[in-house]
Amino acid sequence: MEKTVKFLNEAKVFFVSTINGDKPEVRPFGALNVYNGRLYITTSNTKDVYKQIMMNNNVAISAVLDGEWIRISAKLVNDDSLDAKKSMLDANPNLRAMYNENDGKFSVLYLTEATATISSFTSAPIVEKF
Repeated sequence: MEKTVKFLNEAKVFFVSTINGDKPEVRPFGALNVYNGRLYITTSNTKDVYKQIMMNNNVAISAVLDGEWIRISAKLVNDDSLDAKKSMLDANPNLRAMYNENDGKFSVLYLTEATATISSFTSAPIVEKF
């Protein structure tokens, strides 16, 4: 997971693809955190992306950085714990302008059953499973 986290942090923006009925939808994300050995992302539980994840938690995540790209296939699991939310907000203080850990809408989700592949045109792929 270490190379995946480094890549996503350096890319700054990554794209999360969900399923809306029978169609894919892609959105940019930028906040992530590692907590208790798990990679977390965040969104509001009032958004369509959250509702889609709750209906089908299979997602794809991708980003591009300096001639390399990452593709992640994973499932997202909601974590309602106050500690996980606080950890995300502490790691991404800019989110505090929109959320707090007790607002009832701030949600953190961790990746499970994840396979991340970092590729380029000039190197062999690097694969991480977590």
